[in-house]
Amino acid sequence: MPGTDEAAKAITAAAVGSFHDTPDPRLRELLQGLVRHLHGYVRELRPTIQEWEYAVEYLTAVGQKCDPTRQEFILLSDVLGVSMLVETVNEQGGGTESTVLGPFHVVESPKRESGDTIDLMGTGEPCVVSLRVTSADGSPLAGASVDVWQCTEDGFYDVQQPDVQPLGNGRGLFRTDDEGRLWFRTVVPSHYPIPTDGPVGRLLDATGRHPYRPAHIHFIVEAAGHRPLTTHIFVAGSPYQDSDAVFAVKESLVVDFPQVDDEKKAREYQVTAPFRMAEFDITVEPETIEPETIEPETHKDAR
Repeated sequence: MPGTDEAAKAITAAAVGSFHDTPDPRLRELLQGLVRHLHGYVRELRPTIQEWEYAVEYLTAVGQKCDPTRQEFILLSDVLGVSMLVETVNEQGGGTESTVLGPFHVVESPKRESGDTIDLMGTGEPCVVSLRVTSADGSPLAGASVDVWQCTEDGFYDVQQPDVQPLGNGRGLFRTDDEGRLWFRTVVPSHYPIPTDGPVGRLLDATGRHPYRPAHIHFIVEAAGHRPLTTHIFVAGSPYQDSDAVFAVKESLVVDFPQVDDEKKAREYQVTAPFRMAEFDITVEPETIEPETIEPETHKDAR
């Protein structure tokens, strides 16, 4: 149907052109690219009107599932691999590899001191996590902010079990010392399924995909003059490392959590032996500001 194809291309050209006078050049580029690719998808696969209506209804349901403790759109982005793709294309290659934010960074982590525990339940396998934050040249970063969050040994975050876990369990906001170091007490997290009681769960069911993530601990690291880093460490040997539902596992982030039987070391870290311990160095990249990466006010207002 040549006439239909030409009409379709004309609609795309008109929609792309409608953003031609957008004052912010980056916003113009993003919107015109979105239109071109979305229209290309429609012209290639030719969804029926009923299929498109279902897609709109599905995205509406995703939005309706969002609340202050649940971000279904992030979850959808995660299972489609988009979250990891965005992280990957933004990496510069000079620091620790990044991973997805995930849908459970939804509350402010309580401020804690190095050596504190983030385990408010006291029911899991004792674990100590020791971190060192450095710049790309290896110099330690004192006063760096490290936001930590994880699930319990049963695979649940605090916001998933408000009647079981106190808010802030498994979370902490730490600062590094003069040597760029900090440590905290916790429990070994479990692998777990992402929430399947909403539209994303229906998508996984319809496509025969499992919902599981391997065991991990989340971090957001921020230091003056450096690019913020969102990353994980993954517990070596955890199930689903080869099939993470959100495609976030990177070999460099898989960390051993060996058992420690030394009673003296246990007392030093204020735990009982045996306990598990993980040590990990995090490297963040110096910030480089280029003119085209500065976000104009018009861009912020358009979001």
